[in-house]
Amino acid sequence: MDRPLDGNFTGAALAHFALTALAIGAAWWWLGAPILLPPSPLANGGKLYCVSYGPFRSGQDPLGENVHVEAKQIDEDLTLLSRYTDCVRTYSVEYGQDQIAGIAQRHGMKVLQGLWLSNKAAKNQQQIATVIALAKKYPDVIRAIVVGNEVLLRGDLSVADLESAIRQVKTQVSQPVTYADVWEFWLRYSDLQSLVDFVTIHILPYWEDFPLPASLAAAHVDDIRKKVAAAIPNKEIMIGEVGWPSEGRMREGALPSPANQARVIEETVALAQRENFRVNVIEAFNQSWKRQLEGATGGYWGLFDRTTQGPKFSFDGGVSDHPYWFMQALAGILLAALGFAGAAVAGRGKTAPAWLWPRIVATTFVPAVLFGWTLERLPIDSFTAGGCLRSIAFAVTAAAAPIACAAACAAGQAAPTFAAVLSRAGGPRGKLSLAVGLSLIVLTLLSLQSTLGLVFDPRYRDIPFAPQSGAALPFLVLMLSTPRLTGQRAMAETVAAVMLALSAGYIAFNETFANWQAIWLCAGLLGLAVILLRARDAPG
Repeated sequence: MDRPLDGNFTGAALAHFALTALAIGAAWWWLGAPILLPPSPLANGGKLYCVSYGPFRSGQDPLGENVHVEAKQIDEDLTLLSRYTDCVRTYSVEYGQDQIAGIAQRHGMKVLQGLWLSNKAAKNQQQIATVIALAKKYPDVIRAIVVGNEVLLRGDLSVADLESAIRQVKTQVSQPVTYADVWEFWLRYSDLQSLVDFVTIHILPYWEDFPLPASLAAAHVDDIRKKVAAAIPNKEIMIGEVGWPSEGRMREGALPSPANQARVIEETVALAQRENFRVNVIEAFNQSWKRQLEGATGGYWGLFDRTTQGPKFSFDGGVSDHPYWFMQALAGILLAALGFAGAAVAGRGKTAPAWLWPRIVATTFVPAVLFGWTLERLPIDSFTAGGCLRSIAFAVTAAAAPIACAAACAAGQAAPTFAAVLSRAGGPRGKLSLAVGLSLIVLTLLSLQSTLGLVFDPRYRDIPFAPQSGAALPFLVLMLSTPRLTGQRAMAETVAAVMLALSAGYIAFNETFANWQAIWLCAGLLGLAVILLRARDAPG
């Protein structure tokens, strides 16, 4: 039965909001609950054999030319790392990294000394000369020298040039010499195998051509190591890089998260202890500059936090993927409150259907939960000017859509067409229609931009499933709550809908159904496509 929004009906609104707030809090309590992991070999004072170390902090970018890391900064890092490992692996001697061996000596640590090779011959010779001098100066600190890192993978040098560099170093140092690359390249070049003292392979299950979930990562490392050992039986096989990102986009079933990072590291270290092989974990600290090369994921491989002076996760106990879940729940509850308030204001004095408040719940609950997720992703995905603007625009739209659509539901107003919003002569008559229409336009543009990126250049693109679907769902509820319009199909909306639907099909195929983030996004894209296809231009 329809009735005005009087005091009794306001009581129904408060009851529905209370249930919504309770459900939002319960959802985030569940999302933030610690994930229990098996007993860790790193608990009770256990140490990692070695950790990849880059000293660069926020604002320090080795891709530039004017970065120099001060000794004090390295000393602070090694003070922390020495509590959890006796060794660091370096990759270069540029930008002040030639100081690491001397500082490591003061902390009683060892170094796997890296020597960066590129397609610049003069710089290569500088690196070689500096590393040889360091090896002679710190013979008890430098355990081994890694001549080149993934040079063959990048295609920077030929095999012959790489072998020449290895021979040049081997003839002048007493330490063992190796080369580091992804495991497939070691199976291709037998001459390279015989030249090094031991073989250093990289195994990163997240970046494999066919990515693996975290639960299979340690078993994959074991299989690959044994495969390489069978092909190269006369050499020690060291795992030069193994790790897992704590943040970033899914790749098929490979989900970056703190719990998955902890699981992969701890299970791989336990495997290495059982099978008696050396493993170097990548990496000590998050390197934000890597996001320019590898997307958001590239900046979140670090195990330790300089701010807390400890690991990012506990080596003994549970790990939460959303440690700030309580604040995220509060943000969602606030958004839901604004949605209910908007509906109450827009419906004041009107005759409201009995189903109004259940529909307001449908309009606000899921978007409010996803809004906390959207806020969590803001600093992660905002590492370029364009990415920052897009993330902020998505967050604003994800907040505006449920509030505007809840008010429109209460007022009985359908979403206006793009033409009605943008036309000078026939624009929407009220602020509410303008807010709904602009939110839908912005959501469509952001969805198209994200979708086309995932179609044509997907590898390092983030998947904005939370803000996109959180903003699309309120419009879907609004569409189902208002009468269907008559008239010609709106051209702009139809073109956008077709593009979104086709792109969603391709993304689901390309990312596979193992990637729930991608499938979730595709569901939001298809929902938005249905909304846009329903748009009708008013009779002319």
